[in-house]
Amino acid sequence: MAFYCSRTVYLGDTDAAGVVYFASGMQMCHEAYEESLAKAGISLGEMLIARKIALPIVHGAINFFNPIFCSDKLQIDLVAEQIKDSEFTIAYKIFSASNLEKILVTATTSHVCINPITRKRMELSTEILNWLEVTNTKSQNVENI
Repeated sequence: MAFYCSRTVYLGDTDAAGVVYFASGMQMCHEAYEESLAKAGISLGEMLIARKIALPIVHGAINFFNPIFCSDKLQIDLVAEQIKDSEFTIAYKIFSASNLEKILVTATTSHVCINPITRKRMELSTEILNWLEVTNTKSQNVENI
């Protein structure tokens, strides 16, 4: 596992039945992605202001194996991997913080690096390449950035 973070499930994360639904699950994964970038010294706010690169999600998938409820304590693990000079994917696993042996959710997101003005593909920046190396278990075996 290359990066992990903790998260509590809030009422707003659940549907009318009191269970986390797919959009909230993807939001939790995205929060973990943003946290991993921040821990690596990458500011999404600065990236957006500079308008030099953008990293839109072009594909996402999520699978729930067990329900997640309000007040549950979770651990979200992620591993990022470069696919092409302009693409990377992130694989997520969500566990109950009290049982890290049982996977509750798996998810993936695929990202493409583009110029935010021309909307054309471009190579990943050096700082994103460095983040990918740290968050890929094939490169290093670290528990947290």
